[in-house]
Formats: sequence, structure tokens, C-alpha cells
Amino acid sequence: MSTFYDLLRDVPIPKMVKVRQKFPRVSIDVDDIPKKINEILENEDILKTIVPGMSIAITVGSRGINNIALITRELVRLLKEKGANPFIIPAMGSHGGGIAENQRKIIEEFGVSEEYCGCPIKSTMDTVQIGKSPEGHPIVIDKYAAAADGIVVVGRVKPHTAFRGEYESGIMKMMAIGLGKREGANACHAAGWKHMHHLIPLFGKSILQHANILFGVAIVENAFDETCILEAIPRNKIAEREPELLIKAKELMPRIWIDETDVLIVDKIGKNISGDGMDPNITGTFATPYASGGLKSQKVAVLDITNESHGVIIGAGMADATTQRLFDKADLEASYINALTSTVFDVVRIPMILKSDRDAIAACIRASNEIDINCPRVIRISDSLHIEYIYISEALLDEVAKNSNMEIVGELREMQFDLNGDLW
Repeated sequence: MSTFYDLLRDVPIPKMVKVRQKFPRVSIDVDDIPKKINEILENEDILKTIVPGMSIAITVGSRGINNIALITRELVRLLKEKGANPFIIPAMGSHGGGIAENQRKIIEEFGVSEEYCGCPIKSTMDTVQIGKSPEGHPIVIDKYAAAADGIVVVGRVKPHTAFRGEYESGIMKMMAIGLGKREGANACHAAGWKHMHHLIPLFGKSILQHANILFGVAIVENAFDETCILEAIPRNKIAEREPELLIKAKELMPRIWIDETDVLIVDKIGKNISGDGMDPNITGTFATPYASGGLKSQKVAVLDITNESHGVIIGAGMADATTQRLFDKADLEASYINALTSTVFDVVRIPMILKSDRDAIAACIRASNEIDINCPRVIRISDSLHIEYIYISEALLDEVAKNSNMEIVGELREMQFDLNGDLW
């Protein structure tokens, strides 16, 4: 009798070719970021909020925002030059297992350290209630932020992975869920993702009303994960300006320029890649029915997680097959804390676990319906954050040839596996 792996051994793995995807590439040069921070803080509406001697909390979240350490350091420098006493707080809801020290470690891994930024980091899970929303929800924020004379909210504005609304990921969400720590995250998620488009601005505007928010610093990135827009937004204009930046962020967001495939291979997922491990705006692997888009594929193989994830396997549950390697790295308890807070369990379900990369890929090909198994449509990406270069199988060559946003930059080659069956 054939074993399970005998069923996979003869599945043909298609040849793949490297393809470059084209996107607009307007960005702020890294060397120009200090100058840009100087410029955006010279706005009179911003300057008048900074009083010599005041203590100011600066938020840093858990996402892998490009240049976040440099941006934070320059904000600290400017605030110090204006006579203020800035400090940094991790603002990331329940991430890091809901443990203050872990949240500090997360931002330090991004380079946001006391030594580099030149100011203290104060990390706690304790919160203070500062008021109530118009609908009666208790509004809580980080206790260190609440005790400060002012708060600067730093956040990247981009489409969310689980809902659509006027405000998605950005300054409002950073206030409602980031500053709110575990309690704020729980309160927003408890009603379900169906209501998130309403609760994020409800909580965010309540924090603007009850907390001493000085201004926001909005970051928008281009399709290459580069800083494209840096903007300081006065407190009274955050609610008006953020939706405009979200529209711009959606225009700049990358995508896979092919609409459908049989199998998608994702080399790595991770919390530093996306809040969902892999951004469903790219991969189409949405965990809720309140957002849609991205690539359509019959099966998804996820092969590994990033070291920066520390075993949090958020996103693995949206795959159909994975590897023993990924499962061995899993910290299920830390993963479950995040899933429990978000109320979405699908993202941490365990997909089919296979011995090797080849087995995971072969299983997805074999189980896809109504395809040419000898010439399947397969796309491979390193992760959902870096998709300028992707790999496509021979069956997709004609689509690439017709698309001016794609160009072939390599030759068709067999996928290279080591003796264990893992890609190298």
C-alpha cells in the first residue's frame, strides 16, 4: 500500500522563472529623513504644542516599519532641541504575548533602543482610564502616556488586513489599540471585525478628546517598503487628514500583477511582515469577510516564519500546507494570545504539516482542482512585503508577456531542493 508521501513523490514540480514587477518609486532618501523631520516639525501648529520642560511620550508599534528607528531618533532629537523631555513607549495592544518586557524587545529589534534614540523607553501593560466614548466604552491608555504632559502618536497609514473603513491602519488605530494596550485591543475587538470600521474612529476620537495628544506623525510607504510620505498632523486635523493619506497609501500599495493562480508559495510569514503574517491585500488570504482583494489561488503553501516572529505563527492558519520546520518554531501560547485578543482563530489553525518544502508544494499542486498537473500555474514570493521580484511557473509566461508591469529577468529553471527536500 502506498504511503502518504508516495502520493507526493511523483507530483511534477514546475520550472520557475524570476520576474520583476514594476511600481511607482517615489520615496524620501534615508539621508534626507533628518531634514524632513526638521521640516514637518517647523509647522506653527506643531511648534506651539511643544513647551520647554514638558514630558512627551512617543509611540512605537510592533510593525516592521522601514526607517522607524531613524524617524524616532530624529523626533527625539527635535523635541529635545525644543526643550522637551521625550521618552518612548511600545504601543502595540497585546502583542509580545501581552508582556511589557517582550514589547520593549520588539521595538529594540527594530533598532529603537535607548542608546540609539537617546531617551528612555518606558514599557508597561498598565493602563489608566481617561474617559468614556460617546457610547459608554471605557477609554484607557498606557499609564506612562497618561502621566506625560503630551503624546506624539507615530503610525504607518495603510490598508488593513481584516476590514475596510475610512480609517484602517494608522494614527487612529495606534491610539485606539496601540495606546490602549491589552484592554484597548480587547474592547475594540470584542464586538467583532464587522464593527471595527466604527470602533476605531470612535475610540480614536475619544482619545483625542480626553488625552493630551500633541500631534501625529503619519508614515506612508511605497511598494518597495520605502518611506514615501512623512507628515506631522496637528491634533485637530488628524481625523480629517488620515483618510486622505489612506487613499494615497492604497494607490501606492504593491500587488501581484497576476489575478489568479493555482498555487501560491510563500517562503516566510511573520508579524514583522504583516499583522496577519502575510498581508492578505497581497496574498488574498483574508481571515474575515469584511475585506477582500489580492491574489486568487486554490492552494497556499507557507514554508517558514521569520526569526523576528519569535514563534508567533499568525497567518499559518490561512495556508493549506506548511512544513515541520515552521511547526517546530511555533510558540502556540503566544500565538493564541494574539488570536484570542483579535477574536480570529483561523489565523493560528494548523494546516497540513509536511516533512519538507517540496512535500508542501507538491501537496498543494496535487490537491488543486481542474488544473493541468503537468503544467500548473504557480507563483512563489519571498514574503508579502517584498514582491518586486517574484517567481512564476511556465504556465504563466503568456500572462507576464502581455503585462507591461512585469518583465522576465531570468531563465526557466527547476526549483532547487536539498537532500531533505527543502529549497535552497
